[in-house]
Amino acid sequence: MRIFTSDYIFPIVAGPIRDGYVMTDDEGYVLKMGAARELNPPALSVAEYFPGAIVPGFVNTHSHIELSHLKGAFSKGSGMSGFINQINSLRDSVDKSGRINAIETEMRGLYRQGVSAMADISNCNESFECKSHSPIYTRTFLEVFGTDPKEADMIVEGALELCREAEEMDLDAAPTPHSCYTMSPELLRAASVAGIKSGYLSYHSQESRQEEDLIRYGTGELAENYKGRGLPTPPVTGTSALVYFIDNLKKVMRAPIRGHVLLVHNVAIDEESIDYALEWLKSPYFAICPLSNIFIHNQLPPLELMRRKGLKITVGTDSLSSNDLLSMVAEMKCIQDHFPEIPFDEILKWATRNGAEFLGKEELLGSFEAGKKPGIVNIEGFDVQKMRLTDKSVSVRIL
Repeated sequence: MRIFTSDYIFPIVAGPIRDGYVMTDDEGYVLKMGAARELNPPALSVAEYFPGAIVPGFVNTHSHIELSHLKGAFSKGSGMSGFINQINSLRDSVDKSGRINAIETEMRGLYRQGVSAMADISNCNESFECKSHSPIYTRTFLEVFGTDPKEADMIVEGALELCREAEEMDLDAAPTPHSCYTMSPELLRAASVAGIKSGYLSYHSQESRQEEDLIRYGTGELAENYKGRGLPTPPVTGTSALVYFIDNLKKVMRAPIRGHVLLVHNVAIDEESIDYALEWLKSPYFAICPLSNIFIHNQLPPLELMRRKGLKITVGTDSLSSNDLLSMVAEMKCIQDHFPEIPFDEILKWATRNGAEFLGKEELLGSFEAGKKPGIVNIEGFDVQKMRLTDKSVSVRIL
């Protein structure tokens, strides 16, 4: 048995506990929590105190861990068109052993910082070995691309082969579509059908205004990028990129669409798109990756609108091709700094409980409740008077 005390305990399912404690068994399962003053003297004498705040382990709902070798290689502010050019030229700039070493380094770092679960995007098998030995639970989304409709079935079969390889290593994995602008409608539909059989999809959605202009009007930098490379572009619809995605799902699935569908980024999301998603998706979740959005576009999602519409928001770090570091606390601090009206405990819920729900792991992860094993994380440098993160805030796993 271990007892952890702190200036604040954040159970997530209840309000924060001032001068609180969390008690676990030797395997890390939560037994109970409460105010430290309720502990008897023998228990209080063995309690371990950590200043700041104690929170459950984080759930990172959007990462590309296999791109960890690209740290520091990308120019900022390139927009989506410029980012695509960089990824095409730099993705294989490090040899395989270097890429795998970078994956292992970042996975260890994420665990030490308190990440207990992760929804990770993969395009190959290079992260599988590391994931199979990591204490972090991962669901791997095997992302597919392709603008030639004749190649759709072949591309999906390649993802399914990777899926079988992952499952042999006891990893949860399934195909998933990338985005509206990197795939033919045929591939988007085929990948979605294959992926939703697992109960989960992850989809890059409305990441930029360039994406919206491409789908609505067939214009803009992204459209010119594709035309300049001789690649076909998606049909012009006059509606938002998210409506385009859902309309494609409706052509091959019974609506409302079942399964947990994670829409990632949402920088250009609007009320029309939100209402459409809520109407046609049974369990939509909306991931935000603020530091990545600033890195590429210097823009952020409309969180006031998303909160007003009652969306299930989650938090991701994205990759080191579009971020300077992988840190859930840094992402939360970015949200807090740009949207100071959002309470810390609400942001924390996005980074813990909501992510666990998306992954279907809320019975074990995401909050402090008896019988759960979410991991115990200390946020140092937490302002306990203002209930806010500071420039000195860092997270450290203590169990």
